[in-house]
Amino acid sequence: MKYYMSSLKISLNKSVLSEVQIQINGSKSISNRVLLIQALSNKDAKITNISNSGDTKIMQRLLKNSNELVLDAGDAGTAFRFMTAYLALLPAKHFLTGSSSMLKRPISVLVEALNMIGAKISYAGKNGYPPLSIGTPNLEKGKIELTINASVSSQYISALLMIAPCLPYGLTIKTENKVVSEPYIDMTISLMQYFGANITKFENSIKIDQGKYNIIPYEVESDWSAASYFYAFAAIAQSNVSVSIKTLYKNSLQGDSHIADIMQSFGIKTTFSDDGTILIDNRERKRPLNFEYDFSNCPDLAQTVAVVCAALNVPSLLSGLSTLKIKETDRIVALKTELENMGAELDVDNESLRILKGLDPNLSPKQINTWNDHRMAMSFAPLVLVYGTLKFDDAAVVAKSYPEFWDDFKKLGISIN
Repeated sequence: MKYYMSSLKISLNKSVLSEVQIQINGSKSISNRVLLIQALSNKDAKITNISNSGDTKIMQRLLKNSNELVLDAGDAGTAFRFMTAYLALLPAKHFLTGSSSMLKRPISVLVEALNMIGAKISYAGKNGYPPLSIGTPNLEKGKIELTINASVSSQYISALLMIAPCLPYGLTIKTENKVVSEPYIDMTISLMQYFGANITKFENSIKIDQGKYNIIPYEVESDWSAASYFYAFAAIAQSNVSVSIKTLYKNSLQGDSHIADIMQSFGIKTTFSDDGTILIDNRERKRPLNFEYDFSNCPDLAQTVAVVCAALNVPSLLSGLSTLKIKETDRIVALKTELENMGAELDVDNESLRILKGLDPNLSPKQINTWNDHRMAMSFAPLVLVYGTLKFDDAAVVAKSYPEFWDDFKKLGISIN
């Protein structure tokens, strides 16, 4: 079922289902990278379990229509950044734009790097931000070594990495400052190597040789970020719950697989099987005395874990959150606002969030605002276990990464209307 209405109410049934099986769609992070690599190879291969998220559908549309003058990436940040790099290689003019929120997300680090290697990109609006005018490049005279500020977004580095084999002399990328979301860079490198790229990674630099991608069939892992919401449900539930999810692996390319380790602090056990099925079990659930974690390598998990800590009234320090300021919304502000509306007390800055007091079960919110952010909706959904009923201002926002979320959430014993 697709949820088109502007608001949605979820309610807890008399009992939570104890055993549930979920099939989550493919990782959009992996899917978007594989799609770009395939486009760079100029060949097609069978890709299975590809994400059906809104972001991946936008990526597919942009690549299919890359011969058009004007391209609109909507609110798909990954697609915008990857397409900026892809279009920078093409011998044609393009105008790349996006939604109003996309036009507020900085892009200068990537644009400046691409121009150094021979791209012809200028800002069509505010300096340093989309939309972009992209012209025919002169790659033969571009630099073959770049130094990139790695503390802003790993997607800039991933975009540069993937186009590097297509440059006349390859590329060496040197990183400075603390690398954020490094597992996403490792994911990019692993996928490039799978498809034939020759890469050497040093401590603070990555060397990519000139060459061609060899596209072969590939199965996309399911999305660990999506799985995190079922971990949250298991951690908050007061009854025994086990959730089985397919196509998730212990040795995953996804940094958000860290959720399995994180949730051990709350007594949530993960059992991995050889066929790629995991079992989430909460029979040994517990409330830790306190919780601290650095989310630099998995920032998309921060909202999920913050909600769990607030629900269980666990004093917590969540750090490494600097990139949350430039996501779909300012996620630090959004978390603080919505949790405090439920009685929690938080102390935040640009890089961390401290939970001083948990939720008040008697202070049920009239409505949870999603802030036009899919992860706000999904991370707050398990709080139906605390309040019995919750109302969200925007049901459809989950389509950005997990269109089937509400249908799968119903399988836990939740009514949705």
